[in-house]
Amino acid sequence: MDSMECYDTDDMYLGKARTSSNIAWHRPMSTTFREEEQLMQRSARELAHTRDPLEKLRLLCLSHGACGIMRLSRIFRRIHGDGDKHLNEHQFVNMLKKTALDFSEEDAKELFKRFANNSGYVSLDDFMIHIRPPMPDARRAKVEQAFNKLDRNGDGVISVEDIRKVYAVTSDPKYMNGEESTDQIMNKFLANFEQENIVDGKVTREEFMNYYNGVSVSIDNDCYFDLMMRQQFKL
Repeated sequence: MDSMECYDTDDMYLGKARTSSNIAWHRPMSTTFREEEQLMQRSARELAHTRDPLEKLRLLCLSHGACGIMRLSRIFRRIHGDGDKHLNEHQFVNMLKKTALDFSEEDAKELFKRFANNSGYVSLDDFMIHIRPPMPDARRAKVEQAFNKLDRNGDGVISVEDIRKVYAVTSDPKYMNGEESTDQIMNKFLANFEQENIVDGKVTREEFMNYYNGVSVSIDNDCYFDLMMRQQFKL
């Protein structure tokens, strides 16, 4: 399996999904080129037939690959930082506009009404939980186990250096055939968590889960996903 880097040179999404034929994607050990391509194409096909705004936004993200959900979270974080994550309707609609996704203002307002609390605000944290594709409990537990292993002080934030100390790259085919060094493979994987002009050396639990939610939806076999996680993080 090859490694993947989910970033491009633009600050935000480009409106249409891209495939491996027209952008240089680097796959993580978790997905192959074929699996990633299938995820993007399947999401694009399903997008043409869905009317539900939540599912539409989810598919728009996944049509950009396994990192799509996490990238949306990073964009939200870039816009609002670590401050108040409760938005009124105007802020929520404008935030979605700034992603440059092909998502209408009408759909954005419908989503706001669906998730707004009694005070007229939407919690970004709660919203992102609902955007994530469903993940089987066994897979979620394995991802949580990996994060908890990295989060030694239990504060819900891990550093890039924490990942570097644990993440195993020696089973990557590009390392095994001598094409890339361990540093090259590691840096490509870490780049997944340093996007949208947020290069702070930190990965939150939410970002970690968002990333592996996207990876999970591209892998059909539970045993394969379990093995991947155990190999990557020496579980």
